Amino acid sequence: MTPPQAPANTPSPKEGGAAGETGSPPFSSAPRYLAVARILTSFGVHGEVRAEILTDFPQRFAGLQTVYLGEEGQPCPLESSRLQRGQVILKLQGIDTPEQAAKLRGQLVLVPVEEAMALPEGQYYLYQIIGLAVETTAGEPLGHVTDVLFTGANDVYVVRGERGELLVPAIEEVVKQVDLEHGRLVIEPLQGM
Repeated sequence: MTPPQAPANTPSPKEGGAAGETGSPPFSSAPRYLAVARILTSFGVHGEVRAEILTDFPQRFAGLQTVYLGEEGQPCPLESSRLQRGQVILKLQGIDTPEQAAKLRGQLVLVPVEEAMALPEGQYYLYQIIGLAVETTAGEPLGHVTDVLFTGANDVYVVRGERGELLVPAIEEVVKQVDLEHGRLVIEPLQGM
């Protein structure tokens, strides 16, 4: 699900949400699945579905053999896929009528986190950023990342802690270190933060 190359130290805005992922602190392990699409409606008369793409890597659908549906991650063999007008048309095994396909409306299409596309150095999936403990370069704890806002110019990390809510721009001048191993994000606050 997402734009191809996010600036350094920012997450990939899509293919990061996971079924059931809450993003609540403290830092947690990877989710089981990543959402790559959301089913919008049935398509045609053979049980295909039209889905919104939620990944920066739409080419990934061509190589998928099985996808997982819904928050429970119900396995579903994928018979075919094709990109069309910024969306993906999927033919799922066992879904053969428009009526069956319509019942899937709103379902997330998931892949196991182990099948996540590799990101360039300095880019992260949302699940890797949400929940990180945030501290300043001086070691002052600020809270945890609870959300990521996509503003167009740059992403903004929502940090909640004892000082309340802070909005941290995800830019190189501010984000100095993303330490996934230790579950922390080190920032150099802008004046007035």
